Amino acid sequence: MITFPNAKINLGLSITEKREDGFHNIRTLMLPTSLLDALEFVEAKKDSFSLSGINIPGDPGENLVMKALNLVRKKYEIPQLKVHLHKNIAAGSGLGGGSSDASFMIKMLNDYFKLGMDVSEMQKIAATLGSDCSFFIKNTPQIATGRGEILEEIEFRLPSGYLYIFRPDFSISTQNAYSGIAINQNPPSIERLIRNDISDWKHSIFNEFERKIFEQFPAMKSIKSAIYQSGAIYASMSGSGSAIYGIYTEKPKINHELESILIHKQAF
Repeated sequence: MITFPNAKINLGLSITEKREDGFHNIRTLMLPTSLLDALEFVEAKKDSFSLSGINIPGDPGENLVMKALNLVRKKYEIPQLKVHLHKNIAAGSGLGGGSSDASFMIKMLNDYFKLGMDVSEMQKIAATLGSDCSFFIKNTPQIATGRGEILEEIEFRLPSGYLYIFRPDFSISTQNAYSGIAINQNPPSIERLIRNDISDWKHSIFNEFERKIFEQFPAMKSIKSAIYQSGAIYASMSGSGSAIYGIYTEKPKINHELESILIHKQAF
């Protein structure tokens, strides 16, 4: 069986509290995109995991896909599987690729083996794997709070136009991004701000990681400026990673420098 886990972007992101468990509470709007990985499994004599596309450092057995499989096995009988993951969504980019892979594995196991898990049960399993994993179970526009696992669906779609995602050739670890980040206990309502004209978003909707990350990685600030210069009506970091997206009302003509780091484009 094969499925295609998708990336997400964040529209606005505030860090509202540092928790006693060391994590942070956030508030953000997550939106699915059409940038895809590919995930496949077949029944086999023994478990195996293989990877192609963008390399992921670390022990393959520790991949979130295999962790998701093992978590589902704690409650349900699943045979040995040969699993293959083709990566288009880079780790450390803020696009949720690993989280999406894990959640799509849970959904695929549920469908293929007819386990009968409902959305709530799948979200609970996903939440133990990562803060934004639960989002990809429903995979719809959702306001995320808590660590990212408390979700509220929202009726929202981007205005007609184009989404371009750019990523320099480096990643940003979650630990580095959150280290010393400023807390904003009373962020403005993202639900209200997104109802304003998109031309206002540049001045009102912010990813609060940008201030710190742009100081550490000046190239990212330059990329965001170049995206606006190319005609974007709105641009932002996604999550806490190195990807920056631009929203355009018309199909843009981007320069060679932006073209070299363009990883995805879609119309909506």
